[in-house]
Amino acid sequence: MVLYTSPFPNSFLSFLHSFSWGLIFPCYWLADRLVGSFVPTTYEKRQRADDPCYFHALCIIITTPIYLALLVASLPFALIGFLLWSPLQSARRPYIYSRLRDKNHANGASLLTEWKAAGSGKSFCFGSANVCLLPDSLARFNNVFNTQARAKEIGRRIRNGASRPQIKIYIDSPTNTSISAASFSSLVSPQAGDNRTVNAGIKRTTSMEYKGDNCGSNNGEENREDKGGSGEPHEGEENTCIVRINGEENGHMSDTDADTVNGQAPATGPPEPSLEGDAEISKTPNHKQKEGDSGSLDSCSASRESLVKVRVGDGTVDQSTVNNKLLYKASIMKKTSVRKKKHTDETFDHEISAFFPANLDFLCLQEVFDKRAAEKLKEQLHHYFEYIVYDVGVYSCNGCCSFKFVNSGLLFASRYPVMDAAYHCYPNGRGMDSLASKGALFLKVQVGSTPQDQRIVGYISCTHLQAIAGDTTVRCEQLDMLQDWLSEFRKSTSSSSTANPEELVAFDVLCGDLNFDNCSSEDKLEQQHSLFTHYKDPCRVGPGEDKPWAIGTLLDPEGLYDEEVCTPDNLQKVLESEEGRKGYLVYPTSKNHSSSQKGRKASLKGNGRRIDYMLYTEEGLYLEWKVEVEEFSFITQLAGLTDHLPVAMRLMVSTGEDDP
Repeated sequence: MVLYTSPFPNSFLSFLHSFSWGLIFPCYWLADRLVGSFVPTTYEKRQRADDPCYFHALCIIITTPIYLALLVASLPFALIGFLLWSPLQSARRPYIYSRLRDKNHANGASLLTEWKAAGSGKSFCFGSANVCLLPDSLARFNNVFNTQARAKEIGRRIRNGASRPQIKIYIDSPTNTSISAASFSSLVSPQAGDNRTVNAGIKRTTSMEYKGDNCGSNNGEENREDKGGSGEPHEGEENTCIVRINGEENGHMSDTDADTVNGQAPATGPPEPSLEGDAEISKTPNHKQKEGDSGSLDSCSASRESLVKVRVGDGTVDQSTVNNKLLYKASIMKKTSVRKKKHTDETFDHEISAFFPANLDFLCLQEVFDKRAAEKLKEQLHHYFEYIVYDVGVYSCNGCCSFKFVNSGLLFASRYPVMDAAYHCYPNGRGMDSLASKGALFLKVQVGSTPQDQRIVGYISCTHLQAIAGDTTVRCEQLDMLQDWLSEFRKSTSSSSTANPEELVAFDVLCGDLNFDNCSSEDKLEQQHSLFTHYKDPCRVGPGEDKPWAIGTLLDPEGLYDEEVCTPDNLQKVLESEEGRKGYLVYPTSKNHSSSQKGRKASLKGNGRRIDYMLYTEEGLYLEWKVEVEEFSFITQLAGLTDHLPVAMRLMVSTGEDDP
């Protein structure tokens, strides 16, 4: 299948489209500014409350007539442009595929090596987020604004979170469990080619090895030599800092060691270089770096559970003992082990993280409707992701029943090459949703090859369903269509037969904003849809019941700019408590409670409306391989930038072979 790298088949049509949009844009921009001036956000209201001279009201009185006059003057040109623009959409392609040619600008993509399926397995990390990049006047109805600046900041935060080193601490001795995990800022990252060990402030160790550096080159020869040992990460875990600890003296730390971990020891080397070299002042609220705000990774106070994973090997250790010892010096770190202790029956890690996962492989975004914002977002994401599919959807009456003013809002970014892509538009949208070409994007990616030259591929689908409350029937119809399209895409892109497989399918993932939750009484039909018999939801027990650790992903727009939740770390802390969730998450609807949000929060139990999903299936995969969830995260790194919580899932594809 040919991937479309431009929206039109030839340069002449592209020129006509640019010319027609140039005639439309002044009218569009003036209308957006005019409407936006009458829809203030809570952040702007608080600023204006401190204005005794009513300066903003005076500005509106002066600028409104000017905007109106210019808008009327631009209408004839916009009409001419529209008459030219609309028929051109019949020749427009459904998406644009962008590939980064200069890999020197891609911190993440340049570190990838092809998976040869020659180990025990490989993990793949998937992320999904609704970023609310609407035209500014429409975004204000969700209490967010300044779409262009938000798009750039969202891209910066995502790539900063994903490109950070993945730090893991392996404790080789079952008796050495008292080592406190060091923060990201306490690890001295050596320069490329430097073979020094990492001094994490734990002096009584015999082996502390650094592998991988985010800012330097990947030491391929060293990695290949060391991957054969036991206790090492699975094949393909790039950009990972491994700290291996062999304990002495019963694993106890002295006060001096503890002070070093606390960061009280005098600095003996140069400060750690910032991961963001082209730092700039953001134009959006609450994005100024504060103490304790690690959203852009420029802060030295990083979210500890997002930066450190502790694994105990070579023996069986009592879990309560491990947890108690890990609480040593708890004031310097936040631990997921404390949360996991409540759900010991879970087979994978789960957390509320202040960062996007390190080594994020695939990213699916929704509501990237504004085309200028999409370009800014793409430019930022290309610093980490080599392959991006954006501007997905149709316009005008092309392929849909009703006129479409904006695209689907879907965007896909990948570190692995895209082999095939397809888009389908839902024809049954209602209300405001019918003005957007909401649909589903289907992708096939190549993640490796076998020694027998068989391709290893994966399938990823991203969608955004009908948003209007009460449109249960519409969403169920869209889920039916989604299942049919999924099956058709698999059949049309498969080049294998059972007798002679040319491709091995490693995973099949479906994610997106489905606009229903698993606990609301009004969403019972969607909860019982057959989609969930084919795809597994890691957060779900069954229809109407989520797992205790799962939380809602829809934030209460009124509280987006409160000081308690305006930074990633602050939002993370709030969401870790039940009372905090009741204050800042939208909760499931119930016929037995008041329709007002405040009335429901006082009486309802639960963890909020989870409408952003990450699903996977084991059907249709290579029979000899096993896929299981390794970790699941709710992410707060986009605090103050959108009214949704991003989610992430890491899948482990086990091949059943031993490491060489």
